[in-house]
Amino acid sequence: MPVAAAQSVLKGTGSGALPPMLEQYVTMRDEVAAQLPHAILLFQVGDFYETFGEDAERAARLLGLALTHKSSKDFSTPMAGIPVRTLDSFVEKLLAAGVCVAVADQVEEPGAGLVERKVTQLLTPGTVTEERHLSADENFLAAVATGDGYALSLLDVSTGEFRCAAFHTRSALYDELARHRAREVLLAPELAGNAALLSDFQGRFPVMLSPANFDEAASEAEVRAALGELPGTLTSAALLRACGAVLGYARLTQQGRLDMVRRLVRYEPGAHMRLPDAAARALEVFQAQSPQGVTLMDVLCETRTAGGRRRLRAWLRAPLLDELSIRARLDAVEQLTRAPDLRSGVRALLYRAHDLERLSARVATTRATPREVASLARTLELLPEAAALLGGPDTPAGGLLSGIRARLSGLPDVVTRIRAALVDDPPLRVGDGGLIREGFHAELDALRAEALGHRAWMAELETRERERTGIAALKVGFNNVFGYYLEVTTPHLGKVPPDYRQVATLKDRARFTRPDLREREREIARLDAAAGRLEGEVFTGLRASLGAHTEALLEAAGALADLDVLSALSEIAAERGWVRPVTVADGAARLTQARHPVVERAAGGRFVPNDALLDATRFSLLLTGPNMAGKSTYLRTVALCALLHQVGSFVPADAAELPVYDAIHTRIGASDDLAGGRSTFMVEMSELAAILHGATHRSLVILDEVGRGTSTLDGLAIAQAALEHLHATRAHTLFATHYFELTRLEAELPGLLNLHVAAEEDASSGEGGSDRGGGLTFYHQVVPGAARQSYGVEVARLAGLPAPVTQRAARLLTALNAQGDDRALLRELATLDLSRLTPLQALEVLHGWQRGLLGQAPDA
Repeated sequence: MPVAAAQSVLKGTGSGALPPMLEQYVTMRDEVAAQLPHAILLFQVGDFYETFGEDAERAARLLGLALTHKSSKDFSTPMAGIPVRTLDSFVEKLLAAGVCVAVADQVEEPGAGLVERKVTQLLTPGTVTEERHLSADENFLAAVATGDGYALSLLDVSTGEFRCAAFHTRSALYDELARHRAREVLLAPELAGNAALLSDFQGRFPVMLSPANFDEAASEAEVRAALGELPGTLTSAALLRACGAVLGYARLTQQGRLDMVRRLVRYEPGAHMRLPDAAARALEVFQAQSPQGVTLMDVLCETRTAGGRRRLRAWLRAPLLDELSIRARLDAVEQLTRAPDLRSGVRALLYRAHDLERLSARVATTRATPREVASLARTLELLPEAAALLGGPDTPAGGLLSGIRARLSGLPDVVTRIRAALVDDPPLRVGDGGLIREGFHAELDALRAEALGHRAWMAELETRERERTGIAALKVGFNNVFGYYLEVTTPHLGKVPPDYRQVATLKDRARFTRPDLREREREIARLDAAAGRLEGEVFTGLRASLGAHTEALLEAAGALADLDVLSALSEIAAERGWVRPVTVADGAARLTQARHPVVERAAGGRFVPNDALLDATRFSLLLTGPNMAGKSTYLRTVALCALLHQVGSFVPADAAELPVYDAIHTRIGASDDLAGGRSTFMVEMSELAAILHGATHRSLVILDEVGRGTSTLDGLAIAQAALEHLHATRAHTLFATHYFELTRLEAELPGLLNLHVAAEEDASSGEGGSDRGGGLTFYHQVVPGAARQSYGVEVARLAGLPAPVTQRAARLLTALNAQGDDRALLRELATLDLSRLTPLQALEVLHGWQRGLLGQAPDA
C-alpha cells in the first residue's frame, strides 16, 4: 500500500515504509471497511486487541482508553488497546454506542515471522448471536424499502424468526417498527437519500442505521439462497428488496452462515388489533412513563423461559381480531386456572428449560458450544414430561393445550445421540478436552487408552526410580517450561545416576530428564493432540447431524413458548382474582368492578374499582372531575381490559363482557418534540388527527384533556368538534375533560353520557384518611352526572403552593366564574333560533336563566 494511503488510514506521521504488522492491519481494515464502513477493527497482538489511527482515537473516546502511539523508525500512529480477556465487556459498550465491531484473531502460534490473522467475528447491534451480548427479548434487524407504499422485513438472527409486511402509510410503518424495537435498521437508498425523511426517521428511532444492498436482482438471489425458493408472499419489488437486504446483511455479519432461517412469514397488520405506538406508550404496555415505573409487560411477565417472554411480547404487540382464536386462548388459560396441580407442574418443568429457540438457531449455524448442545439435550428431555402432563383429564382433546401437546415432539433420537456422545458436564470449548464420552468412538478410545498407558508409566516412574537410586526424596514433576522432569534435592545429588541429564538448577535442588522420559512425554503430547483433533471432528459431526432437526426443534420451541405464556397468564388470574372475559357479539363493553392492572400491583392490591358500560345506547362517555381524582386511571383501566381480552388473558374485574375492537386509540398526557421543532400542542394535534382519521365504529378511543395546549376558547372548540366527530362514527369513546361546557352535549347527542369522578371539599384539612387533605377528599369512584367544579385551587393547595397564592387564586376564580356565567349566557343566546321559538318556549328559556342566576336548581 502506498505510504500516503496508509497515512490516511492510520492518521500517522512520517514517510517511511510501514512495519509488516501495520501493513497487515491496513489491508484487513480496508477489507472490513468495504463491507461495514464505520466498523472498528480490533486487531489481536498477543494478549491485547489493538486499534490504530482513527480507530484508536474513536475507541479511546468511546471506551475511555489511554491513547498511546505505535512507532517505528520512520512512522508513528495513534494506538489504543484492550486485554483479550475483557473483549466482551468492551464489545458491549461499542454495540450500545451503535458501533460495529470486527474482531481479527491470531490464527497461528507466534513464530519468527508475521503472525497470520483472520477476521473471525463481525458484530453489529442487530446481528449478534452470542448469549453474552443478547437480552432475553427479541433482537431484530430491520430493513425498509419503498414502492407501492412501504415494505418492512424483520430478522432475529439469534432465533431465525423472519417476517415481512407491507404498509400504505408511513405512520403505520413507524408504529410497527416501534413495537418491534429493532436494534439496527437498514434503509433503502430512496429513503436514506431523502434528508427530510432521514431526519424524521432518526428523530423517532435512535438506533443504528447501516448500509445494505437493496438491488432487486441481488435481493432475489439472497432470498433463494436462504429459503431455496422465492416465496409467493413476496408480491412486490419493495417486499423482495427489503427481505433480500436484511438477509444479505445478516449473511455478511454471520460470515455466510444463515442456516437458522428456515421460513419467511408474511403477516398482515390488519389481521390484528391496531395498537398505534402512541397508544402503546400511553397505556405503558412496554415502556413506563417514569424511569422507575412498571409496565403491563412487567405485570404479565410471570413466564419461566426466555422464549416465553419473547412470545408474550409478540402477543401484546399483535392482539387478536379472530373471536375463535381469542376463545381458544381463553379456554386454555381457564383450563390451567382451574387445574392448580397441572399449572404448578407445568411451571416447575418450564423452570428447568433452557432457551430452546436460540439453542436451535445456534445448532443450525454450527455455532453451538458443547455446553449448549448438552443444554439442548436437557431441554429436549423435558418435552415428554410436558406432553404427559398435558395428556391428563384436565386437558380435553381439541383445545389449544391439546395442540401444544401434539407439537411437543420429544425427539428421542436426538437426545439419545447427544447423551451417548457427550459427557454429563462437558467443557465450555471443544479444545478443552474431556468432551466425548468413553465408548462412543472406538478410535478415540484407543488413543486415550494408549496415552493413559504412558501416563501410568509416568505415575510408576517415581516409585521405580526411588528404589533404583536409593533417593527416597526423588520426585517426578511437570511444568509448561520443562515438561516432565525428575527432581532431586541438593543433599542427594551425589546419588544421581549417569543416565540423568540436568536441565535446571534451583536453590536447594536440581531437575533432570532422561531419553526415555522425553520419548514418553512426546508420545503423550502426540496422542493428546490426536485425541483433541478427533474429539473436535466427532463433536462437529454430532452438531452437524443435529442441524437436520432444526424444523422440529423450532416447532417444539414454539410450543414451549406458547405453554409458558398460557401458564403465566393462568397463574396471574388465579393469584390476583382476575376473571375470564366473555366475548360478545352485540358490540357492548360491560365491566364490573374493573381495576387497573399496573396501578393495582404498584398499590399492593389497594385499588378502588369501577364499572364501565358502553353499548348501542351509550357509546360516548364524557368524564369530568378534579385532577388526581383518577380520570386517567379510569380511562386506562377500560383500555387495558380490552387489550388483555384480545391477547387472550383474563382481566382484573369481577365480571367482564367485551367486544372485539379493531383498534385502541389514545391521546393521554403531554409531550413535545423539541428536536423536530414541534410544540406540545402540535404533537397533541398530530396524534388527534391520526385518531380521527383511523377510528371506526369498532374502535375504542381514549382521550384525555384534548385542547389544553392552546387558548381556552380554541381548546374548547377543538375538543367539542373532535368529540362530535367521534360520536358520529359511533366509536366507543371515553373523553376526559376540564371543559365543563362540554357536559351540555349530553342533551344534544343521543348516546353520550356524563360521568364524573367523585370528590368532596372538606373543611377538616388533613383528617379522615390518606386521600384527604387540604380541604379535598378523592373517592376515586366514577358516578353518573357532571362534576360541579374542577377543584383546581384545592389541588394546587395540596401540591404545596403558598397560601397567599392559593387565596388570591380563589378570589380570582370567583370573579372569573361570574364573567364566565355571563359569557355562557351570551353563547346560549347566540345559538337560539328565535324564529322557531313559541312564546311559551321563550318564557321557559327566560325562566331557566333567571333560576340559574339566582343559584337555584333547574325545574324537575
